Amino acid sequence: MSITYEDVITAHARIADYVRRTPLAPSSWLSGISGGNVQLKLESLQITNSFKLRGAVNAISALVERSADTVPHVVTASAGNHGRAMAWAAEQLETRLTVFTSKNAPRTKRDAIRYHGADLRDSAIDYDEAEQQAKAFALETQATFISAYNDHDVIAGAGTIGLEILEESPTTDLLVVPVGGGGLLSGIAIAVKTAAPQTTIIGVEVNASQAFQKSLAAGRITQIEVGDTIADGLTGNLDPESITFDIVKELVDDMIVISETAVRNAIRGLAANEKLIVEGAGAAAVAAVLNGAIKASGRNIVPVVSGANIDFERLIEVLPST
Repeated sequence: MSITYEDVITAHARIADYVRRTPLAPSSWLSGISGGNVQLKLESLQITNSFKLRGAVNAISALVERSADTVPHVVTASAGNHGRAMAWAAEQLETRLTVFTSKNAPRTKRDAIRYHGADLRDSAIDYDEAEQQAKAFALETQATFISAYNDHDVIAGAGTIGLEILEESPTTDLLVVPVGGGGLLSGIAIAVKTAAPQTTIIGVEVNASQAFQKSLAAGRITQIEVGDTIADGLTGNLDPESITFDIVKELVDDMIVISETAVRNAIRGLAANEKLIVEGAGAAAVAAVLNGAIKASGRNIVPVVSGANIDFERLIEVLPST
């Protein structure tokens, strides 16, 4: 099923009473370094501290609408942020939810999933195994599986970020977006390439997990070896049937890869200069601008700061000691 601009508009109206319209904040720090006019889209300040709430609310709301008087049972897999967002949405919309994560998912994300009343299963080795377990559980229990990225309503919900950026800054000519499974990038690309097709959209992956870079080079979804990274929200293989691959291939202008060092420098820089706590995945787009991977001079640039859910111990490890 194709996702349209109208689907994003519908999602925007559906989720309006549940999510924050996050700030688009000018960054003199990044503007000075890059030579561009940089504004940060701060999804790190969303209610569950990541952009994932938009897709979660849209997907569960749409499911509730279709389910009439039946209380649906939803199951999902997550690196953490999607699970937390789904748990919050399920609590608000009075829906049963089971979440599968890896045992190494950040504790702050797993604790929040439990806090909102979801049934958390966190024994998987990694995200790929968590997704396999979630799909098997959905088949066994006849629950509805909602992917963190490979889902029509999740993608449309994420696309509402693109609408807000263009409403507040219509002269934006370059969007920089972190990429894991591609749901965020796909949704933004659908919205922005329809409303402002001249806008350049660049996806950012981390060196430890280049699912799109490798797949785009091969012309098909390709399995990769996933390494360790502080940007845990951007890791994992693509579902072999993921709709995000074709959307990204058609609508996204470029895909770049950044190093672990670049991500850590961005986390530090955002804390020092913008007074923002940002997780690894959330700092990826900023890292691409900060290390000069993107030609930014003279352009109106919006990096999406996608999340803030970093364990305190990990944050202390990254920040320089005084």
